[in-house]
Amino acid sequence: MRFYADLHIHSRYSRATSRDMSPETLWRWAQLKGITVVGTGDFTHPVWFKELQEKLEPAGNGLYRLRRHVTSEQVFPSCRAEVFFTLSAEISCIYRKWDRTRKVHALVLAPDFDAAYRINIALSKIGNLSSDGRPILGLDAEHLLQIVLNVSPEAMLIPAHVWTPHFSVFGSESGFDSLEECFGELTPHIYAIETGLSSDPPMNWRVPALDRLTLVSNSDCHSASRIGREATVFDTDVSHAAIMQAIRTRKGYAGTIEFFPEEGKYHIDGHRACSVSLLPKETIRHNYLCPMCGKPVTVGVCHRVEKLAGREEGYRPKHAAPFRSLIPLQELIAEALDAGVATKKVQTTYFSLLEACGNELSILLRVPLEDIEAAVSRPRIAMAIDAMRRGEVHIAPGYDGEYGKIRVFEKVAPPEKKGQEVLF
Repeated sequence: MRFYADLHIHSRYSRATSRDMSPETLWRWAQLKGITVVGTGDFTHPVWFKELQEKLEPAGNGLYRLRRHVTSEQVFPSCRAEVFFTLSAEISCIYRKWDRTRKVHALVLAPDFDAAYRINIALSKIGNLSSDGRPILGLDAEHLLQIVLNVSPEAMLIPAHVWTPHFSVFGSESGFDSLEECFGELTPHIYAIETGLSSDPPMNWRVPALDRLTLVSNSDCHSASRIGREATVFDTDVSHAAIMQAIRTRKGYAGTIEFFPEEGKYHIDGHRACSVSLLPKETIRHNYLCPMCGKPVTVGVCHRVEKLAGREEGYRPKHAAPFRSLIPLQELIAEALDAGVATKKVQTTYFSLLEACGNELSILLRVPLEDIEAAVSRPRIAMAIDAMRRGEVHIAPGYDGEYGKIRVFEKVAPPEKKGQEVLF
């Protein structure tokens, strides 16, 4: 069975997260988006862990389902589908190694509540798990991996959003130049990396050391409406064991759904305070300093990939899995209607389209354009989806925590301040 999984999300107990992130809301939005398996996020948080135990029950496949579904009327008949949960958490490891402060985020997947509980017991001896849904621990990432391996052979650690500057294994600000530097002798137990919003598979294919790894994508969302903005595609049984086996061996792994990476917050270099974004060659020319104020710029994902790459741009490994780059449907509708994403007009059109044509991923990928146009009588929406499917987009890349701007009908307005560069 071919299905989509979003294994990395957050609960309402993580900082800067929507208060509506409950199991019921995740269940509803997973159906609206077309996600079959969704991570619970934050199983390390004691209150969230208790809520998950109360509201989820074993589904008989190593995954979980809601004990009591919300009323089916909250999901359009065209979108209704079974949703499974897998226990997931993100850990922020901040520690000293080799005379540098390291900040590495890791996604942990547990096979059941017993394994998650034992991971929590071990981590609670190191730091306060109640302070944040994504706990910050003074814990070496290699030690975290050892804890996960000791708990269960069916648990897994995946380095999260591996290229982002500040909190990742390859980050320019606090990361490493190789997985071996971070995880030492345990590196063979790393089977996958999460590409993150600011990189895509072609960028990762340039680094030979990553060839053995499965590239997974997840939303890392802080609000339910962003579930599935990135996802991993599987073609296997819907079970925890099958998902883990597919990640380890790539048998049953069918690729990823991606952002256009330029839309990610850290795609290129820059200094947000001065509205300055730079390509790697410009950063080097300015000696890694902002040309406006002279302060250090944040080195983005493109620059970091270029530094570690052993291959030219455009290289594609043999047997590389396919991927698709998408723009969230609400953003496409907003541009087509020349209105804000949060406006009533855009929201009404979005839900009308889901009701008529099915879940968001199916609309973005497969639903015939004539059906989309007929559903909402908005030709420009079908035109926008068609342009996105063909990759005909205009992008001002994200930098230094600022999301990129992406358009399908017209070029992105040029930056106002000197020093910024726009990619089309």
